[in-house]
Amino acid sequence: MAQLIGEYRERSGQLQSEVAAKLGRHQPFIANIESGQRRVDIPELLQLAAAIGFDPHEAIDELLKISD
Repeated sequence: MAQLIGEYRERSGQLQSEVAAKLGRHQPFIANIESGQRRVDIPELLQLAAAIGFDPHEAIDELLKISD
Protein backbone atom coordinates (compact mmCIF):
# COMPACT_ATOMS: atom_id res chain seq x y z
CA MET A 1 0.00 0.00 0.00
CA ALA A 2 2.83 2.39 0.87
CA GLN A 3 4.34 2.26 -2.60
CA LEU A 4 0.96 2.68 -4.29
CA ILE A 5 0.11 5.77 -2.27
CA GLY A 6 3.48 7.29 -3.14
CA GLU A 7 2.94 6.52 -6.82
CA TYR A 8 -0.54 8.02 -6.80
CA ARG A 9 0.74 11.15 -5.05
CA GLU A 10 3.63 11.56 -7.50
CA ARG A 11 1.30 11.10 -10.49
CA SER A 12 -0.95 13.80 -9.06
CA GLY A 13 2.00 16.20 -9.02
CA GLN A 14 1.57 16.97 -5.33
CA LEU A 15 4.25 17.19 -2.69
CA GLN A 16 3.96 15.26 0.55
CA SER A 17 3.50 18.56 2.36
CA GLU A 18 0.57 19.51 0.11
CA VAL A 19 -1.25 16.25 0.75
CA ALA A 20 -0.54 16.53 4.47
CA ALA A 21 -1.96 20.06 4.56
CA LYS A 22 -5.18 18.84 2.90
CA LEU A 23 -5.48 16.25 5.67
CA GLY A 24 -4.64 18.69 8.45
CA ARG A 25 -1.43 16.78 9.19
CA HIS A 26 2.29 17.43 8.97
CA GLN A 27 4.52 16.20 6.12
CA PRO A 28 6.18 13.43 8.18
CA PHE A 29 2.77 11.74 8.45
CA ILE A 30 2.76 11.20 4.66
CA ALA A 31 6.46 10.31 4.61
CA ASN A 32 5.86 7.62 7.23
CA ILE A 33 2.99 6.16 5.21
CA GLU A 34 4.97 6.13 1.97
CA SER A 35 8.02 4.57 3.62
CA GLY A 36 5.92 1.81 5.16
CA GLN A 37 6.63 2.92 8.72
CA ARG A 38 2.94 3.62 9.27
CA ARG A 39 0.03 1.47 8.14
CA VAL A 40 -3.11 2.99 6.68
CA ASP A 41 -6.56 2.00 7.88
CA ILE A 42 -9.67 2.18 5.68
CA PRO A 43 -10.85 5.65 6.80
CA GLU A 44 -7.34 7.01 6.19
CA LEU A 45 -7.22 5.35 2.77
CA LEU A 46 -10.46 7.11 1.85
CA GLN A 47 -9.09 10.45 3.08
CA LEU A 48 -5.85 9.95 1.16
CA ALA A 49 -7.80 9.03 -1.97
CA ALA A 50 -9.83 12.21 -1.73
CA ALA A 51 -6.78 14.40 -1.05
CA ILE A 52 -4.62 12.87 -3.77
CA GLY A 53 -7.37 12.12 -6.27
CA PHE A 54 -7.26 8.38 -6.80
CA ASP A 55 -9.93 5.69 -6.71
CA PRO A 56 -9.64 3.67 -3.48
CA HIS A 57 -11.29 0.70 -5.21
CA GLU A 58 -8.50 0.72 -7.78
CA ALA A 59 -5.89 0.78 -5.01
CA ILE A 60 -7.46 -2.21 -3.30
CA ASP A 61 -7.67 -4.07 -6.62
CA GLU A 62 -3.96 -3.40 -7.18
CA LEU A 63 -3.15 -4.77 -3.72
CA LEU A 64 -5.14 -7.90 -4.41
CA LYS A 65 -3.15 -8.47 -7.63
CA ILE A 66 0.12 -8.14 -5.73
CA SER A 67 -0.91 -10.56 -2.99
CA ASP A 68 -1.92 -13.34 -5.45
